[in-house]
Amino acid sequence: MGDYKAPQDLLKDKIILVTGAGGGIGRTAAKTFAAHGATVILLGRTTPKLEMVYDEIEAAGGPQPAIFPMDLNEARIETFEHFAEAVEQEFGRLDGLLHNASLLGQRTPIANYHFGTWQQVMQVNVNAAFGLTKTLLPLLEKSEAGSIIFTGSGVGLKGRAYWGAYSVSKFAIEGLMQVLADELDGVSNIRVNSINPGATRTSMRAAAYPAEDPKTVTAPEAIMPTYLYLMGDDSRTLSGKQFNAQGA
Repeated sequence: MGDYKAPQDLLKDKIILVTGAGGGIGRTAAKTFAAHGATVILLGRTTPKLEMVYDEIEAAGGPQPAIFPMDLNEARIETFEHFAEAVEQEFGRLDGLLHNASLLGQRTPIANYHFGTWQQVMQVNVNAAFGLTKTLLPLLEKSEAGSIIFTGSGVGLKGRAYWGAYSVSKFAIEGLMQVLADELDGVSNIRVNSINPGATRTSMRAAAYPAEDPKTVTAPEAIMPTYLYLMGDDSRTLSGKQFNAQGA
């Protein structure tokens, strides 16, 4: 879907939550969704970063976004329940949810992997995605066509040495996506899919490949057509699918 041409009003009047919205793909997705008419809820750990994205959206003439700071590593089910209540009070429904936030963790053999780091990666990448999804499903059910997008990875489709908890967490995300999509099939207007962004110019990519020249890596803006397609109504009939934002 990398060649998808989104109409300017594709997401008009939609309420969309983006996690990890303070930087990288999340920041770009939030700004892109807003540019196509969405009211975006910016969720992230660092308030100043979220405020910068907020200002960028407003300066570009997008609908006024909302900011919800949250440290997913510290969040528990009560945190997500309170957040869902706040979203319901403010907006009444949710039309889209992009699970973008994630931790890289260590690049080291399993035998050397630090247990605490493993737990943190699983908490942010898997448990938080589950908690948010579980508590927000009733709000997504209120949408005419709700869309949940999980962020996968190539190392979540085929395991690779030294990718440790990150790789395993992305396998888990693909499983969560498929299970949820199957449960909702035929009984809900919510569709559930995943996107593998591929090699993208972000701080996480730089941490994983410190010797790589960033100029040789695809910018987040270039992969947005797939995100727009899956968040907009043109994908209403698709669920349970895994998409590669940069082709096969």
